[in-house]
Amino acid sequence: MRAERVFAYGSAAGLLGDLLFGDPRRGHPVAAFGRAAGAVERVLWSDHRGWGALHTAVCAGGAAVAGGLAARAVRRSPAASVALTAAATWAVVGGTSLGREARAIGGALAAGDVDAARERLPHLCGRDPQALDADGIARAVVESVAENTSDAVVGALVWGAVAGVPGLVAFRAVNTLDAMVGHKSARYRRYGWASARLDDVAGWPGARLTGVLAAVAGGRPRGALTAWREDARLHPSPNAGVVEASFAGALGVRLGGTLSYGGRVEHRPVLNASGRSVETADVERAARLSRRVTWLALGVCVAGRALLRRGKS
Repeated sequence: MRAERVFAYGSAAGLLGDLLFGDPRRGHPVAAFGRAAGAVERVLWSDHRGWGALHTAVCAGGAAVAGGLAARAVRRSPAASVALTAAATWAVVGGTSLGREARAIGGALAAGDVDAARERLPHLCGRDPQALDADGIARAVVESVAENTSDAVVGALVWGAVAGVPGLVAFRAVNTLDAMVGHKSARYRRYGWASARLDDVAGWPGARLTGVLAAVAGGRPRGALTAWREDARLHPSPNAGVVEASFAGALGVRLGGTLSYGGRVEHRPVLNASGRSVETADVERAARLSRRVTWLALGVCVAGRALLRRGKS
């Protein structure tokens, strides 16, 4: 069976698995990778970019090599290759859990239980929930849904289309490392620099595809593209700015503004300033848009993999 068919069948099966089962509560492969990366950090940590780069190379490179060895071991069996691709896709994407957490917070807000919404928010993003009112929580959820649609779904599919199973697992490894050490705390400002920069590079194509598909699927293509063009570059992240601006324009809402992370206040630019304030009902709208973007991304990536193969033949 040709590689493009293996990817098409396997990635579709993996997304269906995520839709049906979501993430396992215990024994998730990404959690196992996180524990391994933490063990490597305990050995290598030093307040130096070089040691952080070595940590990134060992962890992300090890994940890519493991994925490559697994794919090589089953390459003679089409059924096993499809099953491996399906398992890898299911392991690295997190669209169902993303939507589930967003809807749980939205449901608490709709019921008027702001305290319950604050309690659940850390499951989805790193904001300080006590600093947020109901509308602020809803805005945080919409922004997190937008960013994680790229990070937890579309980016993985893009790299799976480019490099198969090694691409899937390597992207997720890079994204996980960025979440672990890529932030600008005193401990990780230098040590996590390489992980943060590599995540920016790896996430670049997926973020742009997410932005385009949000414009296509959101019902306001002109608004999404205008917000992307005018506001994305103002965001401190080269990738999150694209997807958040596109989602903001597609949903007709304003995102960005003052945020609080771990006691640190950030004043970010407003995205899609002509939109209205985020309301509780927009959480469900964002989750639905994320799901549409996911399935469109699968179609684009499968088609792209086929075209890549045709171009080489």
